[in-house]
Amino acid sequence: MKCNLKCVTKYGDQLYLVFRVLVGAMFFAHGIGKLSGFGLNLMGAAGIIETVAGLLIVFGLWTRLAALFGAVTMFVAYFMVHPGFNPLASGGELAVMYFVAFLVMLRDGAGKYSLEKKLFKKEQF
Repeated sequence: MKCNLKCVTKYGDQLYLVFRVLVGAMFFAHGIGKLSGFGLNLMGAAGIIETVAGLLIVFGLWTRLAALFGAVTMFVAYFMVHPGFNPLASGGELAVMYFVAFLVMLRDGAGKYSLEKKLFKKEQF
């Protein structure tokens, strides 16, 4: 199948759904991994935020709010856990990728296919 700009435009809503669900699912899995073994500390708090935000993003429920929390968490993670200018040298490339993905979600919200639009007929945040 040849895919050009028309193809991307035609399937943009579906492509964004795949993007949102995959980013949310990976963020959820990232958070679940942190929850085991961490108590009530900064890493435990990050695990809770990542788990909850990931689920909200997967289902398209309060996506912009979840993306805001995710972006702030990744911003803090980059500078506290992976300090340095070069994310490849500091191991912070995942934090940067998540941060950028959340900026896209802050701009675009949940997209056409979301639980929030199904329940409330519009985005709440």
